Amino acid sequence: MFVSMNWIKDFVDIDGCDIDDLIRRFTLSTAEVEDVWHKGEDIKDVVVGQILSCEDHPDSDHLHVLKVDAGDQVYDVVCGAPNARAGIKTAFAKLGGSVCGMKIKAAKLRGVASNGMCCSAKELGISDDHSGIMELDASYANGTDIKEIFPIDDVIFEVDNKSLTNRPDLWGHYGIAREFAALAGKPLKELPLMENPYTGDEKVDVTIADPEHCFRYTSVRVENISSHVSTKEMQVRLYYCGSRAINLLADITNYIMLELGQPMHAFDGKKIDKIVIDTPKEPLKFTTLDGNEREITTDTLMIYNDTTPVAIAGIMGGLDSEIVDDTDTLVLESANFDGVCVRKSASRMALRTDASARYEKTLDPEMTLTAVKRFLKLLSEADDTFKCTSNITDVYVKKYPVIEVPFNKQFVDRYTGIDISSDRIEKTLKDLGFGIKRDGDEFVATVPSYRATKDVSMQADIVEEITRIYGYDNFEIKTTFEPLLPARKTTRKINENLVKDTLVKAYSLHEVHSRIWCDPDELKDLGLSPEDNVKLLGASEEKETGILRRSMMQCLLPFVYKNRSFDDTFGIFEIGRCVDGADDDNTAKERRRLGVVLYSKELSEKVLYMQGVDIVNTIFSELKHKSVTYKKRAADHAWQHPRNTSVISVDDADLGVINTLHPSTLRMIARNCSVVCIEMDMDLFDDIAVNDLDFNEPSRFPAVDYDLSLVVPEGVRFEDMAVCWDKKDNPELRRVKVIDIYDAANTKSITIRFSFVVDDRTLTGEEVQSRVDVILDKLEKMNVRLRA
Repeated sequence: MFVSMNWIKDFVDIDGCDIDDLIRRFTLSTAEVEDVWHKGEDIKDVVVGQILSCEDHPDSDHLHVLKVDAGDQVYDVVCGAPNARAGIKTAFAKLGGSVCGMKIKAAKLRGVASNGMCCSAKELGISDDHSGIMELDASYANGTDIKEIFPIDDVIFEVDNKSLTNRPDLWGHYGIAREFAALAGKPLKELPLMENPYTGDEKVDVTIADPEHCFRYTSVRVENISSHVSTKEMQVRLYYCGSRAINLLADITNYIMLELGQPMHAFDGKKIDKIVIDTPKEPLKFTTLDGNEREITTDTLMIYNDTTPVAIAGIMGGLDSEIVDDTDTLVLESANFDGVCVRKSASRMALRTDASARYEKTLDPEMTLTAVKRFLKLLSEADDTFKCTSNITDVYVKKYPVIEVPFNKQFVDRYTGIDISSDRIEKTLKDLGFGIKRDGDEFVATVPSYRATKDVSMQADIVEEITRIYGYDNFEIKTTFEPLLPARKTTRKINENLVKDTLVKAYSLHEVHSRIWCDPDELKDLGLSPEDNVKLLGASEEKETGILRRSMMQCLLPFVYKNRSFDDTFGIFEIGRCVDGADDDNTAKERRRLGVVLYSKELSEKVLYMQGVDIVNTIFSELKHKSVTYKKRAADHAWQHPRNTSVISVDDADLGVINTLHPSTLRMIARNCSVVCIEMDMDLFDDIAVNDLDFNEPSRFPAVDYDLSLVVPEGVRFEDMAVCWDKKDNPELRRVKVIDIYDAANTKSITIRFSFVVDDRTLTGEEVQSRVDVILDKLEKMNVRLRA
């Protein structure tokens, strides 16, 4: 946002103050100033000049040879402007003067001497118009300094818009002038307004049919407008602040928006009979002022002339009711709309305007009537023939509550660490527009309406107001002595760190971070699409964007796809949140999940799967001291293999899933690769109690390993066979480990390694064989046999 110090001076007397220092203090206290420009410094010796004669250049088809009376003498000038002609007065830069940093010197153009320069408005830096030289009113005396006619000299500074997000009152010059008044200790002048002179019974018919999105609507009808060009001062200020002059009525509405932060809109009065503010009952097409046809949805707030749409509320007017250069009748709109509604509509249509940018900030509804009266005042100064032909209609359906904040000086001192007097506290808050009730060192601050929409609500906010005007750079720097205690980690955080450490240190996996929503384009690369689930508000229905993930794999598998070319074997993991639909109160049901994906072009799918099983077993063995069981289950997601998907269970509770990829998804990632996915519920993991450890002294004697290759019938799981080697019956059996699995069409074979050891000697082969024979007998009863 651009701010004019000339404009600020209309409302606060800062003559004699150091402008650059005030701007610096504004940065420290209020909002960041990004840059400062001193306009007019490069414009010197530019005066009113009258063209006495205009002849064609003898050696050019577009240049003219002029004689220009600049008051002190007549100059010969060569000019190429198409509108140069005898009799007009223009801006003339004399020899030795400067324009836009360029010094004016005598020169020859196509053999003809030129001693000066006739200037366009763009060359003076007060407009973008470069179509020809300026044409000035004939009443100006030749030789009059152009700066006496146009307010060229000014200091313009740019404020970072992000720093004004929570300060809707600062989106206009009057609000910023209030800040400068407080900083300089000067009074803020009253805003010049004009009461409506109309005394009849006519009024603009206004109906707010959607009070949830339109809080206030103020309107008046004005006729008999004869002037159509705004004042030079208004045009220059609009240009310096990033706008442009259009016509008188449009310029005044833009001027007030930049002055008060209140957007306004002027409708052609001949096309407006009854104003209705509502959302459309069905989608429609609407042509805006920029000539583009827009798709209007049923949640877009519109302004209607009875039943005909004439504007998109808070964003842009319609082409059919626009103000043109010769408009002599208008219906004025000054309204307050719901900021969220305006923001969503502007985003949906990709149509963000100066008006919508301000409405998004939650404007003060008390400003609408003030803006109408300010409009009448400015119009009266430019056109004394206009007439108000109606009363001011003011429909006010939602008022923000009055906020009162009690506090005392002791609270301010304790909060700031410095002693600010009660008198200074009172003066500062009054300068900023707060109402103050004081009883000694006790205060009750009434927050002004322009700060009560989203900004000031509690004691800490009041302290901030006091201290920023006092000056943060005036604080005495002191070292604070406080005990520095380590933060206590929760069980959840401890478990997350332990799991991450295990995956990184033991298995060299890489941690990644993703968003909680799915990317349909990334899933499309894998032949997948987002699963139906809760969506982010405002997300597009057509593009399937903003759908929250049900599984970590919806984000991790695209990561694998993107990184498949960088390494032949790698693994990634993330602990994040997934959403399993919504509760009855529309609250998303979030769960923390661990997602792991292993990828390899070097290892077979079986080896990689066993590595995944080992990862899960290690996590539970090391962190919970418990064993894991696996049960086959049907695939729940399109990427899961229909046969190689198993549930991870601990203590008869299902905690997650391990699976290989569906062949169609696997082919989309890469040819001849293997991928294994692990997903586990971390909330359930936290609930599992940790088993106590029994510590046994290791045997000094070597263990005897015995491998059995077994043919296992369909339906028999490893956990089912484990009862055959119960440690109570086999005290010498220290460890059982699966070392190989063979699964063909008609045969399922598993190789198991049994480790036997005792503490006082080395077991003999006969002792081990006897134990193995007992195990085999038990397995035989389950129809599990040795592989031939």
